[in-house]
Amino acid sequence: MRAGEGVLVQILGSVRIWRDGQEIGLGATSRRTVLGILALANGQSVHRSDIADSLWGEHPPASAANVIQTHIKHLRRLLEPHRPARSPSNILPSMGDGYALCLPDGRLDLARFRSLVATAMQVRAEGDEHRAAALLAEALRLWHGPPFADVPALARHPKAVALEVERRSVLARCGDMMINIGMAADALPLLEEAAAAQPLDEDAQARLIRAYHAVGQRGRAFATYHATRRRLADELGVDPGLNLASTHTALLTDAAPAAPARPPAAHPVPAQLPADIRDFTGRVSELRELDTLLDENGPGMPICVISGTAGVGKTALILHWAHRARARFPDGQLYVDLRGYDPKQPASADDVLVRFLTALGVPADSIPLDLEGRAERYRTEMADRRALVVLDNGASPDQIRPLLPGAPSCAVLVTSRSSLAGLVTLHGAYRLSLDLLTIQDATSLLRRLIGARAQSEEQATAVLAEQCARLPLALRLAAELASTQPTTRLADLVRELEDQRRRLRWLDAGGDPRAAARAVFSWSYRHLPDRVATAFRRAGIHPGPSLEPYAMAALNDADLPAADQMLTQLTRAHLVQPAGAGRFSMHDLLRAYAAELSEAEDTAADRAQAIGRLLDHYLFTIIVAMDLLHPGDRHHRPQVADPGTPAPPMPDPAQARGWLDAELPTLTVICGYAATHDWPTHAIRFSTALFRYLESAPYADALTIHTHALHAARRIDDTAGQAHALTNIGSVYRLQGQYRPAITHLERALALHRQTGDGYGIARTLSHLGIVYERLGDYRRSVRYQEQALAAYRQIADRYGEAGSLINLGTANGYLGRHDLSSENLQDGLTIFHEIGERSGEAIGLANLGDLYNQLGRHHEAAEHLERALVLFRELGHRYGEATTLANASAAQVQIGRYEQARENLEQALTMYRDLGHRYGEASALNGLGELLHATGRPHEALYHHNAALTLAVETGDRDEQTRAQHGIDRARQPRPGDPG
Repeated sequence: MRAGEGVLVQILGSVRIWRDGQEIGLGATSRRTVLGILALANGQSVHRSDIADSLWGEHPPASAANVIQTHIKHLRRLLEPHRPARSPSNILPSMGDGYALCLPDGRLDLARFRSLVATAMQVRAEGDEHRAAALLAEALRLWHGPPFADVPALARHPKAVALEVERRSVLARCGDMMINIGMAADALPLLEEAAAAQPLDEDAQARLIRAYHAVGQRGRAFATYHATRRRLADELGVDPGLNLASTHTALLTDAAPAAPARPPAAHPVPAQLPADIRDFTGRVSELRELDTLLDENGPGMPICVISGTAGVGKTALILHWAHRARARFPDGQLYVDLRGYDPKQPASADDVLVRFLTALGVPADSIPLDLEGRAERYRTEMADRRALVVLDNGASPDQIRPLLPGAPSCAVLVTSRSSLAGLVTLHGAYRLSLDLLTIQDATSLLRRLIGARAQSEEQATAVLAEQCARLPLALRLAAELASTQPTTRLADLVRELEDQRRRLRWLDAGGDPRAAARAVFSWSYRHLPDRVATAFRRAGIHPGPSLEPYAMAALNDADLPAADQMLTQLTRAHLVQPAGAGRFSMHDLLRAYAAELSEAEDTAADRAQAIGRLLDHYLFTIIVAMDLLHPGDRHHRPQVADPGTPAPPMPDPAQARGWLDAELPTLTVICGYAATHDWPTHAIRFSTALFRYLESAPYADALTIHTHALHAARRIDDTAGQAHALTNIGSVYRLQGQYRPAITHLERALALHRQTGDGYGIARTLSHLGIVYERLGDYRRSVRYQEQALAAYRQIADRYGEAGSLINLGTANGYLGRHDLSSENLQDGLTIFHEIGERSGEAIGLANLGDLYNQLGRHHEAAEHLERALVLFRELGHRYGEATTLANASAAQVQIGRYEQARENLEQALTMYRDLGHRYGEASALNGLGELLHATGRPHEALYHHNAALTLAVETGDRDEQTRAQHGIDRARQPRPGDPG
């Protein structure tokens, strides 16, 4: 018999051991803890320090090593009672500085559980859902309670918590399969248990409701829904989400209970890794260690912390390994630079989660507003993925914890200058300490970078490597400096660097490698021409994560060729690095060094003038771009003088929108910097200048910019600035379909605009309120607001606003059946937009006329107007307008039999609405697809789309789309000719 064949170990519940069919008493709880932490590693070695962390946390006793050894000795006796004395253990062998629990396949319940789940997924992929469900049920029967139920030290261990998440995921799959194959009654006990354990988990509650519905217990289903809705409102202050609301809709209409909330969508596979290092050198053993640790055939993926001093090559190592291992992570690779040691702008977990969730395909409107909610949604999205998460340059466990996926199928690589002991202790992370390059690898890198001279001057090359402390960042800087002086012997450069080191106070750092790196930075910096040296210092005080030549020109009060030359020289010196699309970034160590130099060598006035020129550059360029995109309301934008710094060419609206799209991440950061430093007025002006563009940009960025402006206005007691920021925030909420917060912000804005006597602000806010009430189905109130807005715009002779109000008024009158008046309003608005050269307004007018003609049965005229509008929106890069026109054009195309074109338009519109986070647009597109599917003889699929649309419309309160969806549902349920019965 092989070693361990007669042994069974259980951790899915209390920790227990059987040998040859007999249970063995384990004794002390601390011994169960040791066995449990070894079992979690599933055959991998566990370092003695990790065992100590599990037993005693951060304060182990002096006798810790002896106590651990005693526990290991007792466990070996229990597991292998007949092992000869002094012979090595086969089940619990020593491995390096730790121990491993080595059991044959199937002798650890956790390994058996995962094997059954893997087999079930394979069987399901082959089409046998009945057998797959049976295998999952068998896997779930291995659980006898929470993992490590009798071991308090491990019960809340992050890996134990992850196991519970894994079980819930399997239970959910099993429940869905059993409902699908008609075995909902058998699934009910498991689903009731899961729902009771997770009273605020909407998916668990929805699954139980579907099961009740499937077995005919509709009363229980309704009771469960209403109880869950009350809990969500009372404890979280939220309404039911899409899945739960869709399940309720299916109950109301008695539709098939198992339909998911959304039509199936392509599974987004993010690929966010930056470029690999072309001339990566060394680190063979570390790469091998990562290969072993992150073995794709292993039972679960760990968290790995790569720690080491700044500039040692942590990022280069993980990116090089990640590019080699991409195939192991077919469900995506997420990457973020956390900028943990950037004193100005470290990345917040809140913002990173928005980026990650967006990359994972979560619509903007579905991203929770709070950190905890975002982290929970992130873990849910990652639960069934085999993905890699790279968290580069983290500073603390608190910054990193919300970004950890709970799924064991996801690997996490973290780099940090600190050891992040909290991740190791509390989350079971593996620590890989990255030392300096070996002298062989350091000199090899210099030979590759410098070439023949390094080959011929071996001794000088070795000394240079040591002077650079064998840090890759410093080695690259030194190599580039050597390359710029091809006739100088390396030995002479070595002497020069030694002289520089002696002059620097950093030599007092006691051999700290960072001191050597800073000596190399200083050496490189001293060789820069004066103007380029100034440019380096200026780059260090740029608030954003990257910059482009025009920003460099503004910071240095230079022309564009000079700025290009500065960046070229800094790039050659490896003091900045290309970041794609004409942008440049800096290593955080170099950024900090440049900022320190600026503090030491530039006056406060010089720094303030540089930042002021930068902010003026961005504000002026924004206004130029907006004047091209929306010329009709240029007189309402801030009036600022040309700062005289170079600006990017913008010959047409498309170029203007392209610049805004490219710069939006930087503008968002810059606005926040201005709001919190000495330039609050700039933050307010960014918001008031950008608001029309932000109506068709990602709404998370729009809310961030407008909220910065609101805080800046409050900081300087600017009532008008507060009013416009509130109007802009209300407008974004309107576009998101969040009508109640939209009304709240707009009403507050209206009161402040009236307080300041701002006629334009009053008119614009009234118009937004009119649109909100139109979407809520209160058309008479909508007309009243739009008539007030129209009068206010005419009073201040604002033709752009007048035209917009006429278009909105025409739409509301159309819903009231006043078609002649609606047509007159729309034609008048379109005429004004055409006269003032406002192409985006012209596109909106054409689109609304097309909608009216479609309502009146004039489908060919409708299609013609909508096609003209679509051309204009695309020329302008107006994504919201394009999406809306695509969706509306499809209605006319269906009526005139262009079904394939209608389908393509609707699918494009649905994707764009979801990208934008535009929920009532999404409902409109879903309804359009339902109508198309019904028209082409596919009523069951039509019902599916209308149900999803109804759920969204109920959530947003959009009466038009609710009515449209309900009509579609009723139509789809009507018997068709030839149907039985």
